[in-house]
Amino acid sequence: MLQNEKDTSLLAHWSFDEVLGKTAQDSISKMNDSIDYVFNHARFKASSDPQRRKGIRGNALLFDGYSTWIKRSADQISKPSDALTLEAWVAPRSYEFGDEHRLSAIINQHDREKKEGFILGMYRHGTWSMQLGLDNEWGEVWSEEHPLSTNEWSYVAATYDKEACEMKLYLNGIEVASKQTPAPALITPSSQDLLIGKNNQAAVLADDFSLHMFNGLIDEVKIYNRALSSEEISSSFDRYLAPYGGEIPSIPYDDLKLDRSLLASDRHRPQFHVSPPAHWMNEPHAPIYFNGQYHLFYQHNPQGPYWHQIHWGHWVSDDMVHWRDLPVALSPEKNAVDPDGDWSGSAAYDENGLPVLFFTAGDDSAEPNQRVGLARSTFAQDGDNDLVHWVKHPTPVVIQQKGIGKFGDFRDPFVWKDGDTWYMLVGSGTVADGGTAFAYTSKNLTDWEYKGPFYISNHEKYPYLGPVWELPVLLPLGKDKHGHDKHVFLISPVGADADVEVYYWIGTFDKEHFRFIPDQDEPQLIDVGDFHFTGPSGMVDPKTDRNILFTIAQGQRTPALDYSSGWAHNGGLPVSLFLRDDGRLGVEPIEELQSLRGKKLASFTNKSLKEANSLIHEVKGDMLDIILELEPETAKQFGLKVRRSPEGEEETLLYYDAEASTLNVNRMKTTLDKFERSKGNQGGSLELGEENLKLHIYLDRSMIEAYANGIKSLTTRAYPSRSDSLGLQIWGDGSVKVRSMEVWEMNSAFGSTVPAYVPEQFADGGLSK
Repeated sequence: MLQNEKDTSLLAHWSFDEVLGKTAQDSISKMNDSIDYVFNHARFKASSDPQRRKGIRGNALLFDGYSTWIKRSADQISKPSDALTLEAWVAPRSYEFGDEHRLSAIINQHDREKKEGFILGMYRHGTWSMQLGLDNEWGEVWSEEHPLSTNEWSYVAATYDKEACEMKLYLNGIEVASKQTPAPALITPSSQDLLIGKNNQAAVLADDFSLHMFNGLIDEVKIYNRALSSEEISSSFDRYLAPYGGEIPSIPYDDLKLDRSLLASDRHRPQFHVSPPAHWMNEPHAPIYFNGQYHLFYQHNPQGPYWHQIHWGHWVSDDMVHWRDLPVALSPEKNAVDPDGDWSGSAAYDENGLPVLFFTAGDDSAEPNQRVGLARSTFAQDGDNDLVHWVKHPTPVVIQQKGIGKFGDFRDPFVWKDGDTWYMLVGSGTVADGGTAFAYTSKNLTDWEYKGPFYISNHEKYPYLGPVWELPVLLPLGKDKHGHDKHVFLISPVGADADVEVYYWIGTFDKEHFRFIPDQDEPQLIDVGDFHFTGPSGMVDPKTDRNILFTIAQGQRTPALDYSSGWAHNGGLPVSLFLRDDGRLGVEPIEELQSLRGKKLASFTNKSLKEANSLIHEVKGDMLDIILELEPETAKQFGLKVRRSPEGEEETLLYYDAEASTLNVNRMKTTLDKFERSKGNQGGSLELGEENLKLHIYLDRSMIEAYANGIKSLTTRAYPSRSDSLGLQIWGDGSVKVRSMEVWEMNSAFGSTVPAYVPEQFADGGLSK
């Protein structure tokens, strides 16, 4: 067919050249198809249109991986029968896991179980396929050896020809796969809607998330009711590239990255805590300082705000306070140590002082499926100070052997170097005695010698420590007042009866036998909130010699709220751990956080409760740094109400109970939103003796962190429904002297601060939809 002839076999063509709007036009039918997108009608931020980027021709549509798709009703498009061609330009930014062996759909109108219709889509590690219902049989043709690359444009075309009894796949104009069908067969039509970017039969996770969604750019989607020839497909590919001199254009990183700015106006999303640019994170981990920069990684699902298909996200900072997002550092790879996920680990320095990553490599084909992987920075080759690129060692460096602990629970390596020896702790459990961390040593990073369990606690006495320990961390505290070297050993319990918090012991590290000897058997808590301060990782900062601890601050929301928000969880603030003169563990937020302070809103000393509240009556904000010292007079309970509406319909009370010696939070009035889970009371032991209560409180939208007297913290969440829940009020059940109070506005850790957006329906305290 000549290029200028009108091709009547072209049934639909979506060019995605619209600049704005919530529809995409099919230029053949002239229909405007709706684009589903979570922020078309946003719940917690300003609504925004689906995102467009520069395409291979004109614009392309950016699919977010979980909420973006296009639908055409089944009766509004012709169904091919004798032959078919599906064509598109795609640039995936990540691969999906492939649950139930289903494809992340590029375009489909099918029912696999009924053997009807067609689907063109991508599978694990970039493999891709066209699948068809053919006379009550299901046909599949796969491109296994020519996967689709992430962050690059690929031209994909798939054809079926009944007369030739053949299915074919083409990548960038070249045939890469074909399959003969047993006999000439018609394409069995499907009554399903035609969808772009979403699988007709998606598996559903946590009741709210459809899997098998495309994540990345799609452009120039076409459907023909005939099989284009190899020459036509090659010619089409060449015509698309003519403006680029015959070369596939590269895609700027900013065009494909998750866009943090979309969430800056979310009224609950923290702005000066580390967070993924969007979607899901678990714990931050593997902190390391190298060549003037701090690197911090995190468990991340780039597909959406739900737990699945875990990668390593990556941030970098000059000061552990101001952060930049970097590309994903580690992704699951076919024919590598980690085809099924990259789970938590740590960072260390190699024999040349260059960073290396140790990670939990997931491989479900292996037994056990959790092994220790190693990745080396390419800094020596490319000099990239951001450490964007990592090369994985081809085999696991440590594999759990049968007879060593709970077989199959073996994860989260923590590695450090001392002299010419590297030391490793790996979280696991013993068969009968609860959780533990297993110890290893090495002289070369790849050959590790098992040294036994590092420490085993009394599981019968402390059942809340659970059957398995995750994320072990060992940090030096220096000498105590008797001149003895002390370390702090931190873990996170999981499993039956486990209390998932950060527990620690102070004690002695017996380097010769690679054992930990605690000063006391009973573990201690750093934070007395409930499930908002978990997932420890740590390092010794070589710049300042401080012990720095990072944690995850769980959002603890419903999957439906995570879906609506487009993000889930964030990190806690970095804290310094040190040994106090009284032998207790000191816990303080790092001083560098002061660089985020903006305008000072209050500063006074020695006021009565009434006088102090008068001075802070007009102080309002959801991003604040507050330092407060309270001296009780007759009060037994006293503290500060934050995120308070003018009449107290919503408020969160942080307070000390002097008789019980506990630091607490009362969240009974935190929110009027019936869908939020942030309710109830939390707290734990805080022995102050004769000291006044000294609180250092950080408010960051939904985040509340209170550090008390340098020895305990309380991390919690608040999701007020009202736009005016921004006030402060000092409270006591009797008289209190306010010895001092200072309040500052805080700025974003990721660039300029954007004021929180509050929809009109929340302005009067109305409930969420």
